[in-house]
Amino acid sequence: MQVFKFGGASVKDAEGVKNMASVLQKTGYKNTLIVVSAMGKTTNALELVIKNYFDNKAELQSSLQEVIKYHNQILLTLFEDDSHQVYTKVTSFFDELKSILKSNKSPDYNFVYDQVIGFGELISTTIVTEYLNSIGIYNNWIDVRNQIKTDNYYRRAHVNWSITQEHISKQFNTQILNITQGFLGSDANNFTTTLGREGSDYTAAIYAYCLNANSVTIWKDVPGVLNADPRYFENAQLLNKISYREAIELAFYGASVIHPKTLQPLQAKEIPLYVKSFLHPEAPGTRIGKNITLDPIIPCFIVKKNQVLISLSSLDFSYIVEENISEIFNLLHLHKMKVDVIQNSAISFSVCIDDNYNNLEKLLLHLKAKFKVTCHENVSLYTIRHYNQSAINQIEKGKTVLLKQLTQETVQIVGY
Repeated sequence: MQVFKFGGASVKDAEGVKNMASVLQKTGYKNTLIVVSAMGKTTNALELVIKNYFDNKAELQSSLQEVIKYHNQILLTLFEDDSHQVYTKVTSFFDELKSILKSNKSPDYNFVYDQVIGFGELISTTIVTEYLNSIGIYNNWIDVRNQIKTDNYYRRAHVNWSITQEHISKQFNTQILNITQGFLGSDANNFTTTLGREGSDYTAAIYAYCLNANSVTIWKDVPGVLNADPRYFENAQLLNKISYREAIELAFYGASVIHPKTLQPLQAKEIPLYVKSFLHPEAPGTRIGKNITLDPIIPCFIVKKNQVLISLSSLDFSYIVEENISEIFNLLHLHKMKVDVIQNSAISFSVCIDDNYNNLEKLLLHLKAKFKVTCHENVSLYTIRHYNQSAINQIEKGKTVLLKQLTQETVQIVGY
C-alpha cells in the first residue's frame, strides 16, 4: 500500500488535473490511496466567503459565485459533455454549501468555518475521481469524514485514533485505487472538522499509519524539501535526505513543506516519507526516514510572518517565578495562542506567538492586569537550523532585532 498526497497547486486548473493523471501513469497506482487538497487557492476563497458571511453580507453571494465560477471553468475544460454526472455532483455540493449558509444558526465562527471550508476538498476530489474514471484510471471516491473521527475542537481537531483505526480497517478496500479528501474529519455528531491549515499531509499520514502503508509521497511544485522557502530566500538548495527527527524540528519551527503533525504517525511505524515534484516525477526528491543523516549538512532557514511578540515584566520589579509563568501559560492556552519562542530572565518574560484565533486583544487585557506589557505586532520569526555566523548575519542585515535566542543547533531571531 502506498499513499500519495496532491496539494492545491498540483490541481489548480484542468492542466494540473491532467498532469496528476500523467504522474499516476508514470509512477504506477496499484494499491494506492490518493489524498487531494482543495484546488488552487480555493481555501483562501472560501475563507473570504466565511468572512463575508459574518462581516459583509452584501458581498457574500459574489464571493461564493467566484468559487463556483472557478470550478465550473475547470469542469468545462475537463468534461466536454455537459451532461456528465460530475456536473450534477458538483452542483449538489454547492447547493449544500448554500443551504448551510442560509440555515446556520450558530454564531461560533470556528464551527461555521469547518462546515464551509471543507467543500473545497469535497469538490476537488469529486472532479479528480470523475476525470480519472473518464480516462480509464478507475477509482473509488471516499468521504474522509466517515473514516477519520475527531473531537469538536473546530479548525484544529484532534484525531480519535482508536475509532479512526476501526473505521478505516472496516471500510477500506486496499485492492483498488482510492481517492479521498485531505484536511477533513468529523466529530461524534458528524459535523465536519478540520485538522489545521495544510492538514492534508497529516491526513495522508493518518491513513498510512492505519493501513500500515509502505510509503507516503507528497507531490509538490518544488523539487523536494529545500533548506529555505524560495519565496523569501535566494539560492534555496534541495535536501536529499532528512531524518524523522530533523524533519519534525523543521516542521515544528514552521517549515511549510511538511505539516507539523505529519511525521509523528509515520515515525511510529517507520514509514518513509518522500517529497517529490509533480512537474518532474522521475526525480528522486527528498527521502525522510529513520537514522538518516542530513544530506547536505547546510543551514536551514525558516520564516514565520505576522507574529506577535509580547514582553512582560512584573509591576513591582519582583521576580518572574514559576507561579507567574504558570499563570501566563494558562492564559495563552485559554486564548488558543500557539507559542513559538519563549525567553525569560529574573524580572522579564517574552513570548512570540501566533494569534490564529484573533484573541490578542482579550489576552492583553488579562495580562495588563498583572504585568507591565509591551506588544509588537506583525513581526517575523526567523529560525536557522545548523546555523553559522554567516547565516545569522544574512538574517540580521537591515533588520531591527527584538529577540535572539541560540541553542546548540538552532538560532531564533524575532524582528522586523
